[in-house]
Amino acid sequence: MANDRICSRHFLSGKPASLMDENSPDWLPTLNLGHSKQTSEARARAAEERWERVKARESLNTECKARSTEVFSDTNGANVGLNLVDVSTQTDLTSKMIEDMCKNSERLETQIESTKEDLQAFTEKSFEVNGKEYVRFYTGLPNFEVLKTVFDFVAPPATQKTKLTRFQEFVLALIKLRLDLPFKDLAYRFGLSVSTISRIFSKWLTIMDGRLSSLIVWPDRDSLCKTMPQCFRSFEKKVAVILDCFEVFIDRPSSLLARAITWSNYKHHNTVKILLGVTPQGTVSFVSEAWGGRVSDKYLIESCGILQRLLPGDVVLADRGFDICESVGMMQARLHIPAYTRGKTQLTALELEDTRTIANVRIHVERVIGVVRQKFTILRGILPIDFVITRPSEECPHIDKIVRVCCSLCNLCDSVIPFD
Repeated sequence: MANDRICSRHFLSGKPASLMDENSPDWLPTLNLGHSKQTSEARARAAEERWERVKARESLNTECKARSTEVFSDTNGANVGLNLVDVSTQTDLTSKMIEDMCKNSERLETQIESTKEDLQAFTEKSFEVNGKEYVRFYTGLPNFEVLKTVFDFVAPPATQKTKLTRFQEFVLALIKLRLDLPFKDLAYRFGLSVSTISRIFSKWLTIMDGRLSSLIVWPDRDSLCKTMPQCFRSFEKKVAVILDCFEVFIDRPSSLLARAITWSNYKHHNTVKILLGVTPQGTVSFVSEAWGGRVSDKYLIESCGILQRLLPGDVVLADRGFDICESVGMMQARLHIPAYTRGKTQLTALELEDTRTIANVRIHVERVIGVVRQKFTILRGILPIDFVITRPSEECPHIDKIVRVCCSLCNLCDSVIPFD
């Protein structure tokens, strides 16, 4: 109220401060307000500290004004010279401080950019720093050393036309094979358009197919015998290859003829069929071209050119659906397949033992196919028709290149067959 009064005991200086002096500790009463002794003492101590800060700030402002007046208004030559010397010294010190600050700023900016580059995904540094699991998840390869070796072997023919590095473009193609991510998802991840991502994948797929196809090798008989796993030594030392086919789903073609050729009665879907030949050591030694899912296994084997690689005395392992005994015999080789049960009530003891032995070693080709499709999930999805059609500027469709590249990369990984 207008006539209210407050005792001087409640103010630090004994009287209230001016209404406009908000920085003064006596702008409001702070002492003896009816609180406990500890609270009153704390408030008094805080008020004293605040009052000391106010006086120190006022003293600093007064000193600065005095120095400024002394420098610019003193008419004594000696004093002016002395002040100019002080100002010059201060200017030199200030320039040096500014220069040091600029250097520190540039150094910090360089460190920030380096940190951003290290943290950015899909660079060489990120794969090297994040370890084996990071490499395996995005590429399917066992470690960074193998990834770097493959890149150094593949990269020379590649040209860079985007903001991505060649290593990032290479990893982009591997991610597409490994995870089968849509092109739009990759476009968001790498900050490019969908059409650019598609061109990068096609370019690197062609390059990898040309450079890595040499990893799919048909070994000579001496090498096979020297490195034959123990499970095959007890069965047949002259096993040259284990054959099996697998199918990859594709979109439904618009052409009725293509729809009929690619229809698979076994999968009840439009598919393409590929024949794989696997050595007893667990490496892929032969990959056929992609055929329509309607083709029979026998016709595919007799037409893909694998029989011409057999030598006299070679042993071929296959499933009972591969009725190619005569075709293999024409090459003076032998075919081992499980015994047929059609028309028989029970297999003989010898047939049962042979079937069990053949099945125990033939199962490795299915394991290899399973590893290839597990590592590179693009072979487990439904491929678009564009991947099956041969473009005018290319010799073969994308599906052939995809299968060869995936099998080549799997040959760089550990074998699924034990050698003990």
